Amino acid sequence: MTQNAETDFIEGMGLVLQSDGMPRIAGRLMGLFVLHGGPFSFTELADRLAISRGSVSTNTRLLEDLGVIERVAMKGERQDFFRLAPDPYAEIVERKRVRSIRARESILRNAETLDDIGPDGLERVDALANFFRVLAGATERALDDLRGTDGTGTPMRTTRTDPAMAAE
Repeated sequence: MTQNAETDFIEGMGLVLQSDGMPRIAGRLMGLFVLHGGPFSFTELADRLAISRGSVSTNTRLLEDLGVIERVAMKGERQDFFRLAPDPYAEIVERKRVRSIRARESILRNAETLDDIGPDGLERVDALANFFRVLAGATERALDDLRGTDGTGTPMRTTRTDPAMAAE
């Protein structure tokens, strides 16, 4: 891979995550980890991406919280190192699934006390709860696909590129 192609990929990942409301630097870090895996020290990350150590700290913490990267110890080193987590994409989807389930539970729990909003308001609350139910189901199916199972734990045949996605 040429340096320009690598830089383009890393910068592109920055834009992808930024479009999802995350910091561009988090996306750039993720791009670097996707390409090279790690482990990388704070200093290496700051140097490779020409960013401050403070930005490295903030954004590695975010990516670590999302399950994208993990902190590792290196023998004889005092500083922190990070590497791409073993299954980062399934971890992202699993966290989204859990948040969707919790959101639906909260909505339904609070809806029980909303007597005075009228039938139209209750219908909108039900629609919101249904949205999170559907989202949780969709993320469950996405997890099965990422993990290569059919939802019952039975392995599915996997391909490198989904023909439907390749046609887009």
